[in-house]
This record gives sequence, structure tokens and C-alpha cells, in this order.
Amino acid sequence: MSRTYVRHIALLAGLVSFLVACGGEPSGGGTTSVAPSANVPDTAAIIGAVAKDPQLNASLPAAVAQAGALHLGSYIQSAPNNFYAADGKTPIGYEVDLAKAIAAKLGVGVQYQDMTFDSLITSLQSGRVDLTMAAMNDTKARQQQIDFVDYFTSGIAIMIRKGNPDAITGPDTLCGKNVAVVQGTSQQKFAADQSTKCTQAGKAALNVSETESDNQNQTQLRTGRVQAIVNDLPTAIYVSRTAGDGKFFEVVPGEPINGGPYGIGINKQNRPLAEAVQKALTELITDGSYGKILQAWGVEKGAIKEAVINGGS
Repeated sequence: MSRTYVRHIALLAGLVSFLVACGGEPSGGGTTSVAPSANVPDTAAIIGAVAKDPQLNASLPAAVAQAGALHLGSYIQSAPNNFYAADGKTPIGYEVDLAKAIAAKLGVGVQYQDMTFDSLITSLQSGRVDLTMAAMNDTKARQQQIDFVDYFTSGIAIMIRKGNPDAITGPDTLCGKNVAVVQGTSQQKFAADQSTKCTQAGKAALNVSETESDNQNQTQLRTGRVQAIVNDLPTAIYVSRTAGDGKFFEVVPGEPINGGPYGIGINKQNRPLAEAVQKALTELITDGSYGKILQAWGVEKGAIKEAVINGGS
């Protein structure tokens, strides 16, 4: 499922320009308000055209049907996946639009709960939310805890300072470097695994800084406290193109690391909801709504052809 760096550049080449809030510490429990330009894609017509499927609506768990909404947990500060509009309150992004479209197909609404990434799985398990959608990689390890409905494909990237003053050219050159990751992510595990590889090869371990937000990591990279950020590739390329008008960061060229699917997380005890979401997404893929949403955001290169449950490895 790996794709070349050039293909991923194309993935976001058509993405509209945004103004990214960089250089400040995040507020509100690890979230960051990002002010988009007036050119944020208007997907209202696409979502408004999604028709309710009565059979899928009837198959929803009673709690969801009675609430009339999906309670969705997310980590809303990861453009272009999900972030805040200019008002600092309204979630936007291609994931947000997909969630709205899935809910419309199911005949319910969506209510967002913003939380730290590393609390998403436990929030599902405790019943605090019905599902999660936050650029979370579907992996076999996570499948032991929750179920996933896969909706997108991506990979890990290394973001560095513009001009690459620390001569970082790939994972092996991270040995001995200060590296930032967001807590609870696949990137955190990758950094730990890479650190082990470094020490096994007789090199210095990675000095990993674990934070609650990408913005904290970007501030650390800009100020030289870390030499690299390990992030998901769509976000890394997006930030490198937009932060400081593209003058702050760049992405290390090469194949994406540990490429795989993003999944909508659902409690393992709630299989009926997982199946309803899978079928709703399948209908959106078939009728073209899914593709139109991704195309509007310029991320159509990450489109899946089939919605599956627990397709990650």
C-alpha cells in the first residue's frame, strides 16, 4: 500500500491554501484553531445530496437511533484531515465531511467530541463515544482493542526544517536526534522501534519528545528543540506547504513508512454499528459521493476502492 513521495505530493497538490496557526501553543485540551482562507471547499451540496437509506437506518443500534446522532470522538487539529474553521469552533476537513455523509446515509446527525489522540480508544471502550475518526491507522495491534471501518490510505513521513540543516535523509539518520511525536499514535511506536534499531546497530538512541499536539511539535522544530517530527504523510506535506508560506519545513523524500489504511474506530461490542457504517461508506463509494468529497479537498489519491472492516495489517 506504499506510494512514492511524488505521488503524495500530487495527493495534496490540488489542496486549497489555508493559513496555519504556527508558533503558538495550543489551547483547549491539546487542540489548535486553524484559520482557513475563503477558499475552503464548499461541500454542502455534495453532502446535502446524500440520501438516507431506510434499511441502514433501521439496522442502527437502539441507542444511536434514539439519540438521532453519532457521537464521534476526534483529535481536531490535523489539517487537512480535521481541524477548526475560522470561528475556532466548527470542525472542518475531509474526514469531517465523510463523517457527515456517512451519518446522512444512516439518517442521523453527528456530534463531535474533541479529545487527545491517546484517549480515543479508551473513550470508545468506555462508551463515551460511538465511533472515532482521527487519521488513526488500522493495525492488528489496535484491532485487539477496537474494530475499524477503513476509509483512506496513508503512511508515516519525517518532517524537518527547511534546507535540512541536520542532514536527515531517512529513518537511519534519526539516530541520536531529538524527534517529536504525538502521544498514542503509530508515529510514537515507529520512533520507539527506530530507536531500538539504532541502539542495536551500535548508534545513539532517538531522544523522543511526546506531546499532545502537532502544533507543539511544530514549535519545537522551528525553535530547534527537535530536529524532526514524525507524522502522518498528508499532514506533514500539508504543513510543509503552508506553514510560513512553505518557508519553515520540508518532508524527507522517499517511500512512505509503514503505509496502510486509516480506520473509523468502533467498539468491538458494537458490531451492528460497524456493519452499518461499512455499508453506508460502501454506498457513498458506489454513488460517487465519497470520491467527490476527497476530490474537493485534493486528497483523492488516498481513496480506497472498497470499505472493509479490520483490513489493516
